[in-house]
Amino acid sequence: MRFRPLAPGKVQPAMAELFLGYQDAIDQGKVTPLLATAALILDFACIHPFRDGNGRVLRLLWLLCLYHHGFSVGRYISLERVVEQSKADYYETLLKSSEGWHQGRHDLLPWLTYLLSTMRLAYRELEERAARARPRRGSKTDLVETALESVDGAFGIADIERQCPSVGRDLIRRVMNRWRDDGRLVMLARGRDARREKKVGRK
Repeated sequence: MRFRPLAPGKVQPAMAELFLGYQDAIDQGKVTPLLATAALILDFACIHPFRDGNGRVLRLLWLLCLYHHGFSVGRYISLERVVEQSKADYYETLLKSSEGWHQGRHDLLPWLTYLLSTMRLAYRELEERAARARPRRGSKTDLVETALESVDGAFGIADIERQCPSVGRDLIRRVMNRWRDDGRLVMLARGRDARREKKVGRK
């Protein structure tokens, strides 16, 4: 066992004190949210409230705290997977930071550093995914075509302009006319408020 858990009779009051202390630290602004979160989940691990599954609950608790503090990367990148890929470091830093916990002489820094580096890796992966999905910025035509591909239902030229503020109306009109000539757009109405719609079954 990596942790020496508290005696069963001490677990419930320790957990109550843990969450009250965390909430007080957040409410009073005594520490940054990420530091408070790191301390919370390290204390949770050291209390070791369950016979089994403490690690899984710990990581869910971490994810929940991140959501509450506006760090939403876990919605798009699996932090569980990122941790799994660095499992040796995870256990090493958790063990290192828990040494002396029962005597109040533990060092949070290794654990905090590990969590921050894990989040950095997750955000880097998210940025790479977003970059692959983003149209090439060198081509304004690509921007217009990406906007046309994403639009649903009937739309006008102003709808595309809002999505492509750096592209002039003449270029937007030329791209839309080419799509129309290719059979990819259908004119629903003409004139000042002309509306178009993508043709069903065409890309």
